Amino acid sequence: MKEAMLYERLEGGRVHCYLCAHNCRFGPGKRGICAVRENIDGGLYTLVYGKVAAANIDPIEKKPLFHFLPGSKSFSIATAGCNLRCMHCQNYEISQLPRERRDLEIPGTDMSPEEVVSLAASAGCGSISYTYTEPTIFMEFAYDCMRLARERGMKNVFVSNGFMSPEAANFIAPYLDANNIDMKGDDDFYRKVCGARLGPVKETIKTMHEKGVWVEVTTLVIPDYNDSDQVLSDIARFVKGVSPDIPWHVSQFYPAYKLLDKPRTPIDTLKRARQTGLDAGLKFVYMGNVPGEGEDTVCPSCGAPVIERIGFTIMKNRLEKGKCPSCGRSLPGIWAVEQAGVAG
Repeated sequence: MKEAMLYERLEGGRVHCYLCAHNCRFGPGKRGICAVRENIDGGLYTLVYGKVAAANIDPIEKKPLFHFLPGSKSFSIATAGCNLRCMHCQNYEISQLPRERRDLEIPGTDMSPEEVVSLAASAGCGSISYTYTEPTIFMEFAYDCMRLARERGMKNVFVSNGFMSPEAANFIAPYLDANNIDMKGDDDFYRKVCGARLGPVKETIKTMHEKGVWVEVTTLVIPDYNDSDQVLSDIARFVKGVSPDIPWHVSQFYPAYKLLDKPRTPIDTLKRARQTGLDAGLKFVYMGNVPGEGEDTVCPSCGAPVIERIGFTIMKNRLEKGKCPSCGRSLPGIWAVEQAGVAG
């Protein structure tokens, strides 16, 4: 166990955790909504520091990030737990276990930040991704890994639900290079399906962009839940309002966890969602989980294909120093490990 960040002690031995937007307040022996931060004798402690529940070498395109070190590998780690309870969670075995089975020891292999960074470096990874579950809930461990990764010349990536506090977003942004943030639906969807609210997610997207973190947004399109023209249009307009250069990934849903009564998202629905984004003024809208459909990066000025993809594989990369080879337009993104800021 390690003492948590971003909390305050209250009277009567209670604590106020302001790591995420739930702003949990609870007494001794209790845990927050994430179920991995516990009040022990009036102090707040993380129960997942260094307890790595998943570790893999992934293509960066799997995050998905299409304008960030294309074709590179990312060392991807997670601990158990999450601050949301999404009914369609694809990683529910580790994200929901601490909440659903508090009688069990929280799973994970003990790893130090030094071990994580060394493994990433030895595998030739250009970045470390904090992913699979919500990285906000293992902020302390991620933070220690991120500082070491920066010293070794590696980038840091969050794959996040965005439901963090302003304090957490401002704290971690200086150590982040990229953040793929879910924007799952409207506020009603968040309340009914995820046990959260939309507002804080919007604020996180804006904060990350303003702080110079490379941001891409993902929406898993679920039939009858968030696939209406109104919901898709509202998401697209919001993202465009932050920046028309932010890539938007509209991905195919498949039944998982407690949401088993809906089919995979029809391709026509994803095409409609993609067109909604383009019509709203977004320059880069991608279809996800359907290899070969809507995955290429196309120059918004001349229409030339710049990066061609099938699934997580780069088939052709014609990018020349961050520019379209046909017309010379600069494309927004972080295209090289040594790049210090966001291009475009």
